[in-house]
Amino acid sequence: MADEEEEELISSLPKASGLLSLTELCLYQNFWCSTKFIPNIISFQKHFQAQDQDIIVASVPKCGTTWLKALTFSIVNRTRYDSSTTPLLSSNPHHLVPILEYEVFAKKNGVPDLTTLPSPRLFSTHMPYSALPESIKHSGARVVYICRNPFDAAVSLCHHLAEIKSSEAQNSIEESFEMYFKGVAPFGPFWDHVLGYWKESLEKKKKVLFLKYEDLKDDIAGELKRIAEFVGCPFSEEEERRGVVQEIAKLCSLTSLKELEVNKSGSYLEVYPHTAFFRKGQVGGWADYLSDPSLKQRLENVMQEKLSGSGLSFKLS
Repeated sequence: MADEEEEELISSLPKASGLLSLTELCLYQNFWCSTKFIPNIISFQKHFQAQDQDIIVASVPKCGTTWLKALTFSIVNRTRYDSSTTPLLSSNPHHLVPILEYEVFAKKNGVPDLTTLPSPRLFSTHMPYSALPESIKHSGARVVYICRNPFDAAVSLCHHLAEIKSSEAQNSIEESFEMYFKGVAPFGPFWDHVLGYWKESLEKKKKVLFLKYEDLKDDIAGELKRIAEFVGCPFSEEEERRGVVQEIAKLCSLTSLKELEVNKSGSYLEVYPHTAFFRKGQVGGWADYLSDPSLKQRLENVMQEKLSGSGLSFKLS
């Protein structure tokens, strides 16, 4: 698509102000995304050729993406590195598992040649399943998806955006909750995003592994084994005896990653400070920000309505 056509397309799309009034969002293919990323998304959809061994980490923003990237990278590469030699000690997880529509297919860099990358190739995306390139859907590529209860996800996103912009928010946290639950957030609506991957995970168990942030917090060892099995790198009994699962869990914990020097400075794509990817990581932390009982109840009602009949539910505390 020529630049003029892209500009014409972007100008024709519905617009909305993002959370905290800090970003402009466009409604593209039924999901909201930052206007500046639409050319990258078009390039990604048009040019990405998935390989059968590819592993794609997918998520709604701020739902445990950084954590899952570190875990998946460590699982896949555990025969090459241990906790003393892993690239996680010198590189942020987002550099090791790059985002396809942010970095890999950045329009300014042209169409990349990804054929020389060693297999399995590790990438990530925030795109809804419906908007993924057909080559991902119809190849043997596997998608590891993580989501989080929408209350904590909304709070985490607000903090993330505020740290990036470091400017005063123009709308309150309550207004931000309202927008998030209405679906006006990066790569939202949240409900369409999670239900799209949820449905695929039920219908194509070898294609999509559906993880919840809260489950990783409750049983990290069990979830690590699920991920390893799914991506074709199951832990052997001998590895389990040697404590390899626990070693990866400890290495990739929020506390450990946060304390690494590489994550205390620098940025991803010269925009996102590494520090913005590591906050509290609590389950239920949203309760400190939502003081209005009637609003809380209304938002819970929205969640129940949106998820009704799907079999999907979230732990809120």
